[in-house]
Amino acid sequence: MSTSAAEFLPEDTARAEICRVGRSLFERGYVHATAGNISVRLADGYLITPTDACLGTLQPERLARLDAEGRQLSGDRASKTIALHRHIYAATSEAGQPARCVIHTHSTQLVACSLAADSAASGSAAAGGRLADDAELLPPITPYFVMKVGRVPHIAYHRPGDAAAAEAVARAIAHHAAQGRRLQAVMLARLGPNVWHGSPAEAMAVLEELEETARLHRLVPDARPLSEAQIDELRLRFGASW
Repeated sequence: MSTSAAEFLPEDTARAEICRVGRSLFERGYVHATAGNISVRLADGYLITPTDACLGTLQPERLARLDAEGRQLSGDRASKTIALHRHIYAATSEAGQPARCVIHTHSTQLVACSLAADSAASGSAAAGGRLADDAELLPPITPYFVMKVGRVPHIAYHRPGDAAAAEAVARAIAHHAAQGRRLQAVMLARLGPNVWHGSPAEAMAVLEELEETARLHRLVPDARPLSEAQIDELRLRFGASW
């Protein structure tokens, strides 16, 4: 799928939306302190929240503005996670499903699910003490998780900012695209989710559905997943990518 300048948010709109979404996420407890970041892909570069910024008190004029090569042009110093975000933008574009906004948080329910799964893998000799390359964070327990989020690869632990994590996320996007599936989220083990979509508001909606599914999974860990027939029905009726 080709892209055009018309598909990108105007910069002023993008700045306002990053601040609005950041404040909403902070006020509802999806992020805390200076955790998390938001970026938007512009026609000629990127906007991203500054390093160590609180998402609840962002100011439009202080967002970091970068050129298409990731070099900072203005604003406060960019979050180091721009490298990971750029990998997501590049990989989704290569897959024909270009993202326009990436959100990263340390959302409580999702991190708790990750801690449980990663701890179980660490204690398993069969797993080699590490999450399998094809590990997924959550089973398909609700139709809206299948429809609004889709599969969520659980990326093995890397320290924050490790380039290997960005490369693993890009590989996951490419792998699922080759299987005809569109990814909209990954989970970095013990750290937090990265979600993406066409705008900050749409990416936030993916995060909300993902965090709610994690909460339900923790409440009812033995819930029976939807059957393959039920998932096929969601594919046929709603275009779900699973």
